[in-house]
Amino acid sequence: MTESLITKADIIKSQTATTGGRKFDGNKLEYGLLPPLALKATVEILTFGAEKYERDNWQRVPDSKRRYFDAMQRHLWAWKEGEQNDPETGKNHLAHAMCCLMFLYEHDVKYSLEK
Repeated sequence: MTESLITKADIIKSQTATTGGRKFDGNKLEYGLLPPLALKATVEILTFGAEKYERDNWQRVPDSKRRYFDAMQRHLWAWKEGEQNDPETGKNHLAHAMCCLMFLYEHDVKYSLEK
């Protein structure tokens, strides 16, 4: 059976099979659904930031929610106004905005002590 011919029914059968190729991954997160180009672009921005500031510096930024929200908006508006790439990095503004959104999410659910 080749990858292109595998059906959803084949996958379901493999999750309950008693012989053959079995893989019990039903109801688990499917990281393969992440869009690879967006993911790569986001990692490129994270790498730039780690080199410019330091690794995981974003976790310790004071007033992080406001500052990352503002930064995200600046990148989105620059993109909306027709500037595709950030002048400092040469990378797409949307990749910068995705990083800011990820930082906002992390601060909202884990790192921020702001109430």
